[in-house]
Amino acid sequence: MAVLVTRPDEQGSALCQQLHDVGIDAMHQPIISIKPGSTLSGIGQALEHFDIIIAVSQHAVNFTHEAILASSSRWPKSATYLAVGQKSAHVLSKKTQQKVHYPDISDSEHLLRLDVLQNVENKRIVILRGNGGRELIFDTLMQRGARVEYREVYKRENIAFHSELLISLWQDNNIQQLVITSLEQLNHFVSQFSEIELDWLLTLTLYVPSERIMQEAMQLGFKKVINTYSASNKDLLTALRSTETGQ
Repeated sequence: MAVLVTRPDEQGSALCQQLHDVGIDAMHQPIISIKPGSTLSGIGQALEHFDIIIAVSQHAVNFTHEAILASSSRWPKSATYLAVGQKSAHVLSKKTQQKVHYPDISDSEHLLRLDVLQNVENKRIVILRGNGGRELIFDTLMQRGARVEYREVYKRENIAFHSELLISLWQDNNIQQLVITSLEQLNHFVSQFSEIELDWLLTLTLYVPSERIMQEAMQLGFKKVINTYSASNKDLLTALRSTETGQ
């Protein structure tokens, strides 16, 4: 039994290596690429005007940090920092040298339950994200009276692939599990397959990081979907090992 990992670039390669290290076969098939976003210019100076800074991912932290360093700026010390996931929070705390709040379960709904986001009327909040996503955070904080802006500090670009060539390769390598970590990636991945190919794809055990993605996957026809409650490689590895060992 082997795992197909669709995470981009280093994250996907790292997860595959971690799986190999514990005796689980894995193949890497990135379906998106990550590049700098269009609003990185002047990000260091812009962040100084916000009371609360929210990073949705490690990519958001890393691209912002590189732009800040390039402009000889610094992360603000007076802002309150939040991240959607524990790993992103760890990276953000390391870069900013500030405390970072994050939810126990890495999704928008649980982030919005944090005490620090309950009384935000007239607070200026920026969401560091890619090209789209996290609208629930934006809309909810606006409803709570905050002044919210997006900064698209990175962009995701879909990678097309020839499913008819890869299906045989994956079947020959006994792929039975699949890791997809965003709704956008899920929809793009499924769109690349013919109806006949989908008959096989939908039999795979799918691992996703949130309830929302799990529900969408089930509507698409996946028979077995496991919610890992986190997109970190550590938690994905734990879930995959648990399935492998039956514990």
